Amino acid sequence: MMIFFKHSAVLRLCRPRFGHLDMCYSSVRNQIGTHKEATTMKIQNKLGKIVFGVVMSTALILPTTTTAFAATTTTAATSAKATTSMTSAQKADKMIKFANSLVGKVKYVYGKNDTKNLIFDCSSFTKYALKQVGVDVKWGANAQYNQGKKVAKKDLKKGDLVFLSVKTPGKIGHVGIYVGNGKFIHNTTGSVYGLTTGDLNKGYWSTRYVAAARYF
Repeated sequence: MMIFFKHSAVLRLCRPRFGHLDMCYSSVRNQIGTHKEATTMKIQNKLGKIVFGVVMSTALILPTTTTAFAATTTTAATSAKATTSMTSAQKADKMIKFANSLVGKVKYVYGKNDTKNLIFDCSSFTKYALKQVGVDVKWGANAQYNQGKKVAKKDLKKGDLVFLSVKTPGKIGHVGIYVGNGKFIHNTTGSVYGLTTGDLNKGYWSTRYVAAARYF
């Protein structure tokens, strides 16, 4: 008697001797079981390699992302620390240099605070300039005056904000940055419609001075 057993890749012909049919079945079952185990191990090995590859890929990506984020954070922190460690005179020089670099680039439009296109009114520009040295102030000449430390005209220092009247004498309606020697840089209308230098001691603005304030 011949008995055929078939299981996927396993095909065996069994010639059992009399009384040994069970042994034949057992032999075939063992072969099939061994084949299943081998197939299972191959699949597990492949899956293991895939999972390991994903984990390794993630491990390679994450440090790079983390490093980039850390670098950005460190740069920002370093910049903030550098600004904080500057003296008042250094901050004033930096702010005035920054303001002067924008002459001819800034446009005046009342009620605008557009840092992207450099379109400001007088107080949004002073707000923008102070921000460059780590000082945050509100938008509006009166609001900025109230935020600063009041100083007398005779005690003016570079970097102070000077407040002037436009329509009503003695009433704050305009603001600029004091640059020394009685001069200030401001964003204004008129023939310029942008940044220009005014004089507190002569000309139009000599009778318009109202007050001054300090922020660093």
